[in-house]
Amino acid sequence: MRVTLAIVSAAALCLTAAHWRALAADTVTPQAKVASPAWSVRIEPLQDPSEARSSGPRLTRSEQGVLLSWVERSGGSTILKFAEKQAAGWGRPATVSSGSNWAVSPADPPIVLRRMDGTLVAAWQVATDKKLEGSDIYLAHSKDNGKTWSPPFRPHHDRTRGQHAFPSLFEAPGNALGLVWLDARAQAANPEDVDASISLRYAAFDQSWKQTADAEIDSRVCECCSTTAAVTSDGVLIGFRDRSDNEIRDIAVSRLERGKWTASTLVHADNWEIDACPVNGPMLSARGRQAVVSWFTVKNEKGQAWAAFSSDAGRTWGTPIRLDDAASLGRVGVDLLDDGSAVATWVEYANRRAQFSMRRVDSAGQRSPVVSIAAASSAMSSDVPRMARQGREIVFAWTEAAAKGDREGASSVHTAHAILP
Repeated sequence: MRVTLAIVSAAALCLTAAHWRALAADTVTPQAKVASPAWSVRIEPLQDPSEARSSGPRLTRSEQGVLLSWVERSGGSTILKFAEKQAAGWGRPATVSSGSNWAVSPADPPIVLRRMDGTLVAAWQVATDKKLEGSDIYLAHSKDNGKTWSPPFRPHHDRTRGQHAFPSLFEAPGNALGLVWLDARAQAANPEDVDASISLRYAAFDQSWKQTADAEIDSRVCECCSTTAAVTSDGVLIGFRDRSDNEIRDIAVSRLERGKWTASTLVHADNWEIDACPVNGPMLSARGRQAVVSWFTVKNEKGQAWAAFSSDAGRTWGTPIRLDDAASLGRVGVDLLDDGSAVATWVEYANRRAQFSMRRVDSAGQRSPVVSIAAASSAMSSDVPRMARQGREIVFAWTEAAAKGDREGASSVHTAHAILP
């Protein structure tokens, strides 16, 4: 509902800090866990390519390595930049685009990725209607490694001024670019209809950038939880937070089969009933027919992070595995490892402190000891830390808030990496 979206923007992306602390109270009694064989990694800082007043990191991976994108503020403009990870560290930053009317939130920043053919693709959002909290998604591509970019274009054509947001980009069948996003055209077309739903939509573009698909996947989904996508050997798998008529908001998936999306199915029936968006979407990773998903939910008014594995490309899912030890603010990440286990990240909340955490889990429920990546600053109450793996290297990125006494808005993006054993 549009009312819910107003709450999101006014209350630090939906829930107040006090509410999050209550959800993540450190009085949670951990369930019994299966111990994992010794596994540990050493976190090493990287020299950050971003400037002050930077935020919104995103990490994507290609055959050429890990790519970091972020936004910087300069005067009244928002600037989208990116850099690629090299052996000696981050390469020289490059600028994609900028604007004075962009819609940027910590949970839904712009993104840059490199496709299998080497083409760079960027996506960002431009504000359209303050009252509706509307935005349009724009895409652009570059064939010369970011030196020049195509004119920006939109994947949606409804001409409404409502929300088009939280896109996930992926390689679609036929060497096409696919994306899914949250779409509020039903709300925007009839602003007085408070029951109008946010839908999940899909578009695809062929190699000549002609649009070949524009379809609805799910007619009612959570209105501001991020989407996620992974490519299995059976096709594209997407994840999102669904929304039932009685406000149950659990994680669901859909698969692209023979050009059509399957009906949404739940990963697990958490039965989380909440009449507001938690701004806490899932993450997917896949290799072959193996897939893993991580997500945030609330049980008994306590925040928790979970993961589950699939051996059939997301058709069915195994028993969920608890990621956090005490309680969690969510902000999850996950990456499937070569041996079928996974590295998962989340923001842990315990003893009145938060930290960006990581551990290895497997489908049998074994969990390694927790590895602390960074102490969570106040920015992590809304910011989403990121993770991406290339070979044995895992790269991390997050936003740290300005130190006390610094000028307002002087947050900065920080990065680190680890080498897997």
